Amino acid sequence: MSLPTRQTLSLRAQRVLLYVSVLMMAVKLFAWYLTGSVAVLSDALESLVNVTAGFLGYYSLVLSARPRDENHPYGHGKVEFLSSAAEGVMILMAGLWIIFESIRSLVWPQEVKQLDLGVLLMLVAMVVHAVVGQYCINVGKKNHSVALTASGIHLRTDAFTSFGVIIGLILVWWSGIFIIDALVAMIFALVILFSGIKIIRKSISGIMDEADQAVIQDLIDVLKKNKRDNWVDTHHLRVVNYAGFMHVDCHLTVPRYFTVEEAHEEIEIYSSILQQQFEGRIETSIHTDPCLPQQCGLCAKENCPVRSRSFVRFNEWSLESITQNQKHLFREE
Repeated sequence: MSLPTRQTLSLRAQRVLLYVSVLMMAVKLFAWYLTGSVAVLSDALESLVNVTAGFLGYYSLVLSARPRDENHPYGHGKVEFLSSAAEGVMILMAGLWIIFESIRSLVWPQEVKQLDLGVLLMLVAMVVHAVVGQYCINVGKKNHSVALTASGIHLRTDAFTSFGVIIGLILVWWSGIFIIDALVAMIFALVILFSGIKIIRKSISGIMDEADQAVIQDLIDVLKKNKRDNWVDTHHLRVVNYAGFMHVDCHLTVPRYFTVEEAHEEIEIYSSILQQQFEGRIETSIHTDPCLPQQCGLCAKENCPVRSRSFVRFNEWSLESITQNQKHLFREE
């Protein structure tokens, strides 16, 4: 799948999310109008955040799809992290506002009415949000779109909140105790706050280029599976994630008698293996090092004219060893 196709799928999913968010916001506002429930109002406020964040997420996806240019040599993908962080902040604001409304309702309880129709409308909104939210998460993860994944998580969280609101409305309907409505709203406001904090944390890690150990481990597994005898060692592996497009820096140790052309050929093979495995959404910057005599025990290359000792064992390419900024030398056990 080419990069433009992945971006097109992400944009299409974000548009679906936008349409659904606007429609469900209208449904929840109507349910609040009918019932007067502060819990329903809290859910409607979160849907308002969904709509705002949806437009922001769509714009970030459009911007991140732009090709690299002179001012953005690594592309525009980082804008997705900013969009995701902004969405997290809006979620936090919605959660705080819901807590405020809940406290006010506890102090001045209000009668909740037309609960049968209110429960039905909230049930429809819950199911739609759950289905569309999971769809956006699946597409976002498949296409490595941080913004779309964050929007999907937000929508799925909204469905979970709606479920809690429905339970609260049923309890009020059954017991006639209106204070339950405010308590339910407060509980799920805390869930919303936790979701917002989680999204902000992930966004900040992307902006700060925090190492994604899962991605690095995938790279290591691919390299181990396709290791060539001419690859004496690889180390100083670094991965920068530009919201789905990754830049990889590393050092590749090759036999020290290789010509520049031979070393370059190994770089091309190394890079093409990663490109094929990660469907072209990766670029590499590979530095070649000459091997050292102290590495002969780790090298299985046959007919080596500069070998100083026999091959003993391969060095285990692990997450810890391959990210170190130093060559791996043979040591007697």
